[in-house]
Amino acid sequence: MQIVLVEPEIPQNTGNIARTCALTKTALHLVKPLGFSLADRFLKRAGLDYWDKVEVQLWESFGDLLEANPGAAFYLATTRAGQAYHQVSYPQDSWLVFGRESSGLPISILKSFPDTQIRIPMQDIGRSLNLSNSVAIILYEALRQNSFPGLR
Repeated sequence: MQIVLVEPEIPQNTGNIARTCALTKTALHLVKPLGFSLADRFLKRAGLDYWDKVEVQLWESFGDLLEANPGAAFYLATTRAGQAYHQVSYPQDSWLVFGRESSGLPISILKSFPDTQIRIPMQDIGRSLNLSNSVAIILYEALRQNSFPGLR
């Protein structure tokens, strides 16, 4: 599995996601601009000593990531999606894409993937689940569907 964070803003969330990626053998892709430095002490603290156990790739733009991975199965998490995350069948090398904490994925990216947008069911109170929680929920469903490859 692959996790893509497009323009993440909060270092603690990215650190927590890196920890989840390390424990699930999932690659982490970060798309610039980032709202923090990769040397940020909060980022390192949240990821603890897991950073050396995560395959992290940094991208200048989402377009660069797409160009380097033609034919990849992308699933975009957004509160605007019509289908819930558990209603999708995830291939073993799915790319799970998440937007920035304050505004989600840009409309320009969402328009490119109208059929593979997914959402987590929740009450509409004007807020969403924390980004690191959302990543864990969707990632574990995709891993479950693939019988948790390489995990015990």
